[in-house]
Amino acid sequence: MQALNLVIISGLSGSGKTHAIKCFEDLGFFCVDNLPPALLPKFAELCLERGAEVKNVALGIDIRERGFFADFVGNLDRLKSLGHPVNLLFLEARDEVLVRRFSESRRPHPLLPHAPVLEGVRVERERLEELKRRADRIIDTSDLTVHELKDLLARQYLQPDQAHRMTISLLTFGFKFGVPYDADLLFDVRFLRNPNFVAELKPLTGVDPRVQAYVLSDHDAVTFLGHLETMLTFLIPRFEKERRSYLTIGIGCTGGRHRSVALGTRLKESFAGSAREVILRHRDIDKPS
Repeated sequence: MQALNLVIISGLSGSGKTHAIKCFEDLGFFCVDNLPPALLPKFAELCLERGAEVKNVALGIDIRERGFFADFVGNLDRLKSLGHPVNLLFLEARDEVLVRRFSESRRPHPLLPHAPVLEGVRVERERLEELKRRADRIIDTSDLTVHELKDLLARQYLQPDQAHRMTISLLTFGFKFGVPYDADLLFDVRFLRNPNFVAELKPLTGVDPRVQAYVLSDHDAVTFLGHLETMLTFLIPRFEKERRSYLTIGIGCTGGRHRSVALGTRLKESFAGSAREVILRHRDIDKPS
């Protein structure tokens, strides 16, 4: 029987449950927040019907109300009896940190909205004590940044063969048609020799080997590519360490048909064998020069 890798996230209000759900989503988990405990078995059944599409699942569950606890425990035990690996993650933080977070957000405590925040924190901590005892893993987020929390969750919940690989999008474009707003890194290659001024090359694009040969016969083009590849070799692992999902690299020339396309095509080839997904898009290649 197929089994789900299921992480259930709960804990104190203000401890970072919403951020944790977003982190799991970035790690490739299928995530649902505020699922009623009674729906746990049915939800698992629906996920199994999707087959390999849904393998890793993270659920945020709110169990502040006393009536929910017995319901949750019963359904959790039922899931485990069906052979699903279930990990209960409990998030907490120190009282003074929770009070500060509520103060910064200007929100009342959800349990006691008309009382001081500290009173609500203490009541909730008492109500969740039994849930905390049942937790497989407890994380105190008091001194963690969002990035540190994501890195911690990745190390604890991703398998060794699930090392994060960022999707790299290479985008060629023409400056005359505007700079792409979604580029994380942008390079201007208008300093290179322009095939647009060579009669037999002008009607072609940078996809054509003749245009590529012309562009890359320029010593500056080869030197630029070498420096760019060295810089990306340095940058990409560091972006991946920050758990970024994608990186868009813009390469622009005047019209987006010749130089940028030729260099983008060659740069994509340099990523061959890197085990990273690399997408090459030519935004303006079909526009009139």
